[in-house]
Amino acid sequence: MAVFRNNKPKPDSAPAIHSLLGKDVIFKGEVHSSSHSFRVEGVVEGTIHSTGEVSIAPGGLVKGNIFAKHLVVTGRAEGTMKITECLEIHGTGYVEGDVEVGSLVVDEGGTLQGVCVRKDRAEASAAKGGSLPPAKLPDSDPKRMDLKR
Repeated sequence: MAVFRNNKPKPDSAPAIHSLLGKDVIFKGEVHSSSHSFRVEGVVEGTIHSTGEVSIAPGGLVKGNIFAKHLVVTGRAEGTMKITECLEIHGTGYVEGDVEVGSLVVDEGGTLQGVCVRKDRAEASAAKGGSLPPAKLPDSDPKRMDLKR
């Protein structure tokens, strides 16, 4: 009797989707999700709270607020987003609004329209009594511009 062993490591599988809002679903209200993943293929009008990952699929739309650990956008998100770890905007993704992130990844073709601040900078501003810091525009005087960027 022969024994066959496969010593090759198994490839990492894609993370499981634990909650799914399907293509033909329009949800209005507030969604609370645990540390498991939540995928939006339809439309959410309202607020999403998640201690895990939220992903917006191509064709998916979220209009409102998103509070999550990780947000992956290949569809469309409009509103205010506070992401404690990473916001990923893939090539077909579109994000519009005020965004606070731990880190940001935008693939070629992805769009971020609005104000984006890194979490540690937003916390420093909040400690001073502000919310999102105002956008800083470069001086119009060419002699005063910092060219060492």
